[in-house]
Amino acid sequence: MLASTATRLSSRMTPAPAPPPDRSPKPLPDPGPVERGRGAVAPRAEGASEARAVESSAGADHDAVRRAQRGDAAAFEELVRRHERGAVRVALNLVGRREDAEDLVQEAFLRVFRNLERFDFQYEFSTWLYRIVTNQAIDWLRRRRPAHSTTAREDDEPEIELPDVRTPAPSRGLELGEEAARVRECLSALAPHFQAVLVLREMEGMACTEIADIVGATHVTVRWRLHRGRKLFQEEWERRERLNEQELGLGGPDADAARQEPED
Repeated sequence: MLASTATRLSSRMTPAPAPPPDRSPKPLPDPGPVERGRGAVAPRAEGASEARAVESSAGADHDAVRRAQRGDAAAFEELVRRHERGAVRVALNLVGRREDAEDLVQEAFLRVFRNLERFDFQYEFSTWLYRIVTNQAIDWLRRRRPAHSTTAREDDEPEIELPDVRTPAPSRGLELGEEAARVRECLSALAPHFQAVLVLREMEGMACTEIADIVGATHVTVRWRLHRGRKLFQEEWERRERLNEQELGLGGPDADAARQEPED
């Protein structure tokens, strides 16, 4: 069920077309660019091949960290080149503006450099980096969060998925862009800790255990935040839909009465 939810949410976040010859996905214009992460681009490898690939990547990062700890500047530049794009994508999906995302990532790498000796080799370098980026983005969101944003209680409720969405035809590019902006607005109405887990799970395709390491919470807490975040997103989406219908004169008791009024 979590995968189907991610598919539906990602379908609302279609990136804007890129200029030729670069065909890679690009973020939408402000206010709502959201790029898809590793979980939304292609199916993950399975079995032993996936484990070997992850181990190889982590091993290469750990080697670069050790060399950087010994003062090898090229090794740190290697880490930046390898992870900068993913870190910017995570920050962008949270804060919504590329300039702000790039500033957050630059500050994150500065913190990494200053604290390189404290790196714990039981974790992947990307987990450590994404934790710093996510924490900075959450702080950024909290400083700018409106007072009327959606809040939540920690109660036990049945899980509710996001509204089902049909995949639109390519000719509906303008509608997709407008819908992606609406999704961004709904996400921004949620508390930052809900935004963080939704982005990491639904956009980046990370496992709950990996998200727990990044946000500094337990696996159970991450699953609860995903559950509540999805429900709050649905409620916010439906609330905005009702307001939109009222503005267009399509909803409410007055509109219902007008539709039932007989013609002369």
